[in-house]
Formats: sequence, C-alpha cells, structure tokens
Amino acid sequence: MAPLVHAAAQAPGITTLTLDSPANRNALSTALVAELRAALATAAADPGTRAVVLTHTGTTFCAGADLKSPCDPADFLALLRELTELPKPVVARVTGHVRAGGLGLLGACDIAAAGPQSSYAFTETHLGLAPAVISMTLLPRLDPRAASRYFLTAEPFDAAEAARIGVLTLHTTGDLDAALHPLLDGLRKASPQALAETKTLVTAGVREALARNGTRLTELSARLFASDEAREGITARFERRDPSWAR
Repeated sequence: MAPLVHAAAQAPGITTLTLDSPANRNALSTALVAELRAALATAAADPGTRAVVLTHTGTTFCAGADLKSPCDPADFLALLRELTELPKPVVARVTGHVRAGGLGLLGACDIAAAGPQSSYAFTETHLGLAPAVISMTLLPRLDPRAASRYFLTAEPFDAAEAARIGVLTLHTTGDLDAALHPLLDGLRKASPQALAETKTLVTAGVREALARNGTRLTELSARLFASDEAREGITARFERRDPSWAR
C-alpha cells in the first residue's frame, strides 16, 4: 500500500507533511491518522526542523472522517493533542476544500493559510452527527456567533469568511507560497526553545479544552456515529439523496 502521508524537507528548517489520499479526499481513515501521527513524531525528534507545514494533494485538504472506515475518535483526539503539543509550530497550507474533521486539523495547527480556491463547511449536522471532538480545537479560536451559525447550519463558506471568523490566520487571492514565504522565514530564524515555549503559551486554551473535555467528547462522537440517525445520514450521503429527516 502506498504511503498516505509524505514527508519532505522542501526548504531549510521546514519539514512538509503532505496528505496524499486523493481517492477519498484525504479523509481521516485509521491508516492516514496513524501515518500522520508517526510523521509528526519524526519531525518532533528532528533537530533540524524548525516548523512543520501540513498540506495536501488533490482538490481537498481533508474531507473529515472516512465515512466508510472512520478512525477511532480516541486516535483522532490523540492526533489533535500531538499537533498542539508538538514543540514546533505547525503551519497548514490549504489550496482546496476542508470539511468537518479537516477543520479540526486546522484548529490544531498554529497557523493556517489558504488560497482562493479553498472552501469550508462543518457538515456534521447533515449527517446526524455533531462537531464534537473538533470543537475543542476550534471554539477557543472562533468568533462565537459564527461558530453557532456554521456548526448548526452546515453552510459552506469561503476563505475570506474563514479568516474573518478565526479558522484561518491568513488567506490570499494570489500565490499562497509567496504569501507564506515571510512567515516561514520568520520561523526559521527563531530559536528552538523560543518556538517551543511560545507555542506553549499560545496553545494554552486549546490544550486545556482537549484535556478537560477530550474523554467526554470522544465518547459522544462514538455514540453519535453508532446511532440510527447517523446511519441514515451517511447512507443518504452515499446514495446522493436527502436524509429522511430533511424538510
């Protein structure tokens, strides 16, 4: 089986991790989550890495849970914790669509940047689910009114709106790599201990949410995935029809 996550040192001090499972839109399968966790651990142990860039192949950064073979919510929680606790900044580079659990990855990243073709949606409520686990990385960052709207309605929104409400750090209508260049240059010039200690400061709210609510919300996620409504919602998605509750 071909790797689902590729690691490369594409610039001095920067390790790029690329999600490469375009057949299922980089969905959070058991295998992809395991490979990403392993790649993060390798980057954490590399003294030459100042920062990690998390990006993707294909037109989707991450479609959320793999609905045919979802990863264990506890494993996804562990991934989010490892992203926030990594002693090196993680920068998301997004050039495509982000849905559901993929937004949780963005919330766990320290910096998230996107190009003009990206789009976003919390699709859980249309599937009989709730954005339970990902709420811990996102609610500390998001505008509360916007979180209520988009969590509940599952409406799609664009990169400009994502930046306005706190999902993204920056977005550009031009070349994304050019926009990221000064940011990555700043990270390369920072000392390892300074980056680690500063990241600890700025991720405090997210890490506290993960520690306080992690067990309860992973249990909620597992219960919802096993429910009759979720089975109907997921089946309807595969059959390209509205679920039975839609009016």
